[in-house]
Amino acid sequence: MGKAVSWGLVHGSLKISPCAGKLVGASMLVNVRRLVTAFYEEEPDPSVPAQRIAFGTSGHRGSAFDEIFNEWRILGFSQAICLYKKQHKAQD
Repeated sequence: MGKAVSWGLVHGSLKISPCAGKLVGASMLVNVRRLVTAFYEEEPDPSVPAQRIAFGTSGHRGSAFDEIFNEWRILGFSQAICLYKKQHKAQD
């Protein structure tokens, strides 16, 4: 059984997917085991601009399959928050 697709963000604007409310085929489903493995095992390459952590965006635009959203990114965000709080003497 497939899953229903509803909304997709395209070039900064909300657009209804043509697949909205319809079941999708197996080719559109993600291999969750492979995705989780990629999240923990793949490492971003800082020399590749698309894999670098950048702040000031509304969210990530990638996947663990592309070394863009993974454990390293979460660790980088966590470190940046801790450093910011330390520099600004934040209490919480």
